[in-house]
Amino acid sequence: MHPIAHTLIVGFLSFLALIVVIRLSGKRTLSKWNAFDFVVTIALGSTLSTALVSTDVSLAQSITAFVLIVALQFVITFTSVRSESVKNLVKSRPALLLRDGEFLTRTMHQERVVEAELRAAIRENGIADVEKVHAVVLETDGTFSVISQAGTTNSALAGVAGYDVVR
Repeated sequence: MHPIAHTLIVGFLSFLALIVVIRLSGKRTLSKWNAFDFVVTIALGSTLSTALVSTDVSLAQSITAFVLIVALQFVITFTSVRSESVKNLVKSRPALLLRDGEFLTRTMHQERVVEAELRAAIRENGIADVEKVHAVVLETDGTFSVISQAGTTNSALAGVAGYDVVR
């Protein structure tokens, strides 16, 4: 088969197969990215790329690779829900960056976050005064959660790195 014809046929079929495999794998595969999700996505993209341009890789090999990557992702996420050590290996903990209007500069430096980013996140949440913010958390997917008011138990902050230390 001519290499261009191979790319067109195997590429089209591989792309369709990838869509089917991802749809069957569930919403977790398409969630906001943390480091683990990024690796899975890059692996899937690399496999698709190889299927598109390499005449040495068959359609069956490409589909097998897609299924393997998604199956590994499923096994690891399934295990991480049941094992704290696997969860800690795969995902980082959210980090407290601001508490009761005060920037936690040491944590900000560790997480490579600048004050301007926190101020922007606070503004995006419609808050004009930093001092009125109870907490800003850097989530595991890199997003900021802004909590405007302290609660009675602050249970949403359980598990956030630095929350218990700052009390």
